Amino acid sequence: MQLGTPDRVPVMCQLALGHYFLNSGLDGIDIWHGSEPFAEALVCLQRRYGFDGILVNLPGRDPKWRRHVDRVEDQGDERIIHWRNGWYTTVPFDDNPHVYQADGTRYFPSFDEVDPDALFYMDPHDIAAITYPYTWSFGDTPATPGDDFFPPWQYDTIRAVRARVGGEVSVHGEVFSPFSQFMEMLDYTNGLIALMDDEGKVRACLDRLADGAIVLGRGLAAAGADAVLISSAFAGAGLISRAHYETFVLPYERKVIEGIKAAADVPVYTHTCGAIGDRLDLMLESGTNGVDTLDPPPLGTVELADAKRLLAGRAFIKGNLDPVNTLLMGTPDDVRAAARERVRIGAPGGGYILSTACSVAPAAPPENIMVLREVAEQARY
Repeated sequence: MQLGTPDRVPVMCQLALGHYFLNSGLDGIDIWHGSEPFAEALVCLQRRYGFDGILVNLPGRDPKWRRHVDRVEDQGDERIIHWRNGWYTTVPFDDNPHVYQADGTRYFPSFDEVDPDALFYMDPHDIAAITYPYTWSFGDTPATPGDDFFPPWQYDTIRAVRARVGGEVSVHGEVFSPFSQFMEMLDYTNGLIALMDDEGKVRACLDRLADGAIVLGRGLAAAGADAVLISSAFAGAGLISRAHYETFVLPYERKVIEGIKAAADVPVYTHTCGAIGDRLDLMLESGTNGVDTLDPPPLGTVELADAKRLLAGRAFIKGNLDPVNTLLMGTPDDVRAAARERVRIGAPGGGYILSTACSVAPAAPPENIMVLREVAEQARY
């Protein structure tokens, strides 16, 4: 990540939450809703697969979250948590939970009712999902924008992972980019419409959401994160144009990166999946230390050799191995061949992390994932 030449190519994949549910031996409800169980799942699979890093991609949880539970219902292929306020959460055995209101709808505020000055951070992975004004964990009192916005348990999972691995593994925290927060807050269709209806208000929202991401990123670093990932999943060409990227993404991710780095000496890097081959140069303008995921065709538009030429010496690169057609649907030999090719292209001169492009699918065979460390051990500079 510092653009040096290590003794071998590092290996670090982001695993879908469903993969932890299926393969860690821990209960999915506990993993999603508890800091300690999630930390245990993260470390369990990091050790199994020989990863050199761990991405903590859920916030810490209220240790008293069960006080909000009325009952848990088993419906065969999923379980349903009924909350005391009448809402409920569906928990599949192999996918992310979703939170619903009592009438069966998911809550999203309308763009008209959102006051930019009332925003600070929107975390769709809170156990109550999106709320506005934003409250944590089915609480009754909205969080106050500013340095005290995040509850003290927000950083518990980072601390728990760090306590388990010490300094042997790179531990990364995650913040949502301002644009991702905006899209999650309104739901995606309404978010895209808002870009066209009122650019000024959208930009005011993004500026406020950047402030919250800065505070969260600094807090993650202070809690022990070695790096901070900015999750910017909705910024590829499949959703917005290059021009919209320049308007609605670049200025605010630059603000977040500069804000975190002003107070914390950690790398900050960017996760954007899909078709980003036409905007790698713009991503660099944000000041990012690295680019993840570099989806190859047909999932995206990035050829690793092109990314290497553009980014070498300027940002580390992570990914490019097809998580669907290769890791999920292929054989260990398929994965081995693809990983060797990524190492051949990405490794020279350093600055490459062997990884799937986007998340490892829930049902990806563990034996396929373990091939990645094998390839890395065999490849030497």
